[in-house]
Amino acid sequence: MFGIGDFQKEFERLKKVGVVFRQEPTRQDWGGYLALFEDTCGNLIQLAQQFA
Repeated sequence: MFGIGDFQKEFERLKKVGVVFRQEPTRQDWGGYLALFEDTCGNLIQLAQQFA
């Protein structure tokens, strides 16, 4: 999991360079956003941003 300061900006940047997300940004009950993508080795990686 990678914590991101500007979630939407980083999500859009990754999509532009060809990252395919398995889960689009989703608001979570714990007060943040998560998105999920797979790297070139099959590992699942989450992007996360928690609201202050």
